[in-house]
Amino acid sequence: MRIFGLSILVTVLSLIAALVYGGPTALVLCAILGILEVSLSFDNAVINASILQRMSEFWQRIFLTVGVVIAVFGMRLVFPLAIVWITAGLSPTRAFDLAMNPPADGALTFPDGSASYEKLLTDAHPQIAAFGGAFLLLLFFNFILEEHEVTWLGWIERPLARLGKLDMLAVVLTLAGIVVAAEFIAHDDDRSTVLLAGILGVITYILVDGLGSLFHTEENSGESGPSEVVKATGKAAFFLFLYLEVLDASFSFDGVIGAFAITSDPILIALGLGLIGAMFVRSITVYLVRKGTLSEYVYLEHGAFWAIGALAVILLITIGVHVNEVISGLVGVAFIGAAFITSIIRNRREEAESDDAEPELEKSPSLS
Repeated sequence: MRIFGLSILVTVLSLIAALVYGGPTALVLCAILGILEVSLSFDNAVINASILQRMSEFWQRIFLTVGVVIAVFGMRLVFPLAIVWITAGLSPTRAFDLAMNPPADGALTFPDGSASYEKLLTDAHPQIAAFGGAFLLLLFFNFILEEHEVTWLGWIERPLARLGKLDMLAVVLTLAGIVVAAEFIAHDDDRSTVLLAGILGVITYILVDGLGSLFHTEENSGESGPSEVVKATGKAAFFLFLYLEVLDASFSFDGVIGAFAITSDPILIALGLGLIGAMFVRSITVYLVRKGTLSEYVYLEHGAFWAIGALAVILLITIGVHVNEVISGLVGVAFIGAAFITSIIRNRREEAESDDAEPELEKSPSLS
């Protein structure tokens, strides 16, 4: 309750606010959005925990307080508005007015033919998906092309780790994925913007991760992950914080876009995705860090990165083809669930082998 108590309280208050704001219908929509965000973001929590446990307690608190505020209000409320006013050339106040006053009967355009907030945001999806897909794909390749002491899908992870000895292979593969998406998936009018957005995603990853690596004191070069930092402080922790915020943004793209299949009301999206969803992702992250779950269930991190790879591919596919958000959510849950189950099996097998070894040691003659 100490870890999840605040999230439960925020959920209750958010549902009450939704009920007051829009009645029983708004209450149900808010609950559905919260469930959607948690199901889509469980792999996000695992990755957050794997990076957060390398930061000092001070920077962990910063991420779990300031970072959550950014996630709630920045990514789930301001970010969609920013996309609309930037891509459509509207003022912030006009974008907010469009969001709060949609066309009647759920139409995508107003009677005069002008686009609604939902349509403007949907039209910007190719750029959003290209940026987020490229960022996440490079993150996945950087992990999977490294050598790890423990492997989950060893039959494919070990050969990929050997290939990873080729310098900059992760960047090459990511750029190739962007080119393929722009050439064969994107519509003709979107090709140039998809290429540009994808390249910006790669640049953002390299810049934020590189700055973190530049300032950190490398205490354990054997650790896996984007910025191999153990208990980072100062500038190193600050850039890890930025890295986590960009990562959260990339993860939130599918949730924000998927929310419009349920409602285009920004207040309900902020309550459901932001307050309920983001707070539970925070609590799950804290739980994983405090309980040492990633150390106990060693395949969880691998499963999360495979889920990231799958989500990145899905985002690139959605540049030109609609993919139901439930699919991306279920893919992530499937990878995490499989990694969790196989971790339990591994732990039990090691315990059994340890129990079998103890009687043998007792039977062996003493050397004293």
